[in-house]
Amino acid sequence: MYGEPSPARAVALVLHGGREHSHAPTSRFQLAYLRMVPFAKAIARRGAGHGIATWLLRDRLRGWNAPDLDPVHDARWALDEVRRVHGDVPVVLVGHSMGGRVALRVADDPSVIAVCALAPWTPQGEPVEQLADREVLIAHGVLDRMTDPRLSYDYARRAKAVTDRVARFDVHGERHAMLRRADQWTRLVTGFVLGAFTTQPGDPRITNAMRQPSPEGLRVPL
Repeated sequence: MYGEPSPARAVALVLHGGREHSHAPTSRFQLAYLRMVPFAKAIARRGAGHGIATWLLRDRLRGWNAPDLDPVHDARWALDEVRRVHGDVPVVLVGHSMGGRVALRVADDPSVIAVCALAPWTPQGEPVEQLADREVLIAHGVLDRMTDPRLSYDYARRAKAVTDRVARFDVHGERHAMLRRADQWTRLVTGFVLGAFTTQPGDPRITNAMRQPSPEGLRVPL
């Protein structure tokens, strides 16, 4: 947890990446987990004064592990914990890579109002129906070779059919680790989270992208 106002009026739940198959336990020293620490800290720094608690979930296992979907179960457990600790408060999910796929999958939870998926792993056929009435931001480095930005574009296009509030950004010059333009990634994420909770006016780049019809609002350069 990074910043735990009491009582909290909202929670940002941050989800890290992983592997397609692995039953190894997740360590707090693994790069996929560490990559999300700066995002969690930035959200907490900007949001704590507005009553936003920030949780960074560490999955039990490193893998997606179909058909078990271990990180999906972990995320649903964390959402139940949010309700146990803070009551029925709104939640925004922020996930990277496999964590982005998890965030999009569990968007049907009644507490979730918005999802931010960074370089998400979105294979063909990934469901979108659970995104109805949610706000969705996807951002993907155009040089990413770990997860395919073409597939996240296809996912965003299909998601636009179930919710009007979808924006997707092409992050130029960036790869999967999100390190070359770390400041821009962080500003985009924190602006989205705080805007979704209406603690500040929404980031105009995101607001404008969501107003545009497909595909213009789904290939916005960053």
